[in-house]
Amino acid sequence: MKKITIAIDGFSSTGKSTVAKQLAKHLGYVYVDTGAMYRAVTYYAMQKGFINKAGFDTEALINDLPKITISFKFSESKGFAEVYLNNENVEKQIRTLQVSSFVSQVAAVSQVRKKLVEQQQNMGKDKGVVMDGRDIGTVVFPDAELKLFMTASAETRAQRRYDELIERGDKIEYVEVLKNVQDRDYIDSNRKDSPLVKADEAIEFDNSNMTLTEQFDEILKLVERTMKRFK
Repeated sequence: MKKITIAIDGFSSTGKSTVAKQLAKHLGYVYVDTGAMYRAVTYYAMQKGFINKAGFDTEALINDLPKITISFKFSESKGFAEVYLNNENVEKQIRTLQVSSFVSQVAAVSQVRKKLVEQQQNMGKDKGVVMDGRDIGTVVFPDAELKLFMTASAETRAQRRYDELIERGDKIEYVEVLKNVQDRDYIDSNRKDSPLVKADEAIEFDNSNMTLTEQFDEILKLVERTMKRFK
């Protein structure tokens, strides 16, 4: 059967990465977590002191972009590809709330988006890819055969993120996570370059009241239906 491109966009903590990983594994497709790429650049900026609560030196980050290399390497033990920044595994470091609090600002920088979009398009040039992010169906792969737009209430998404962080051992308050989710929604939706919007032909998928299994089963039906149309 002909391979297709699956573009999954949506707000933070809507389970985009989770279902994208499941689909890629089930279909034997390549999975690309574009959000992790922006997180890796954000982590780099934080390590260099380019961004913190005091401000954001965008020019310094832009000047350092040629020094940043992001790659994915499959982990046999974990069953998915982990993120490497300049050949260093940063999978754990980029998932903190601290990185989350700055990532939308970094992702709003046009030069950062240009660099990463080019890499993302190259990763998916042969199709057979599941990619999730904020602008996959609108900018990275506007011709994707299947586009999904994931959504859920801010409170539901904050609770999911809070539970993940607590399980990891992070000490955090729910109100902090909720504020982070709301702040990211605003920045992602209002930035000038590639704002988060639902592509005209995207299927909106609200998973507020779904289990992971229910979500996967429903989305797999959409994928199979699409693949039949393009076989």
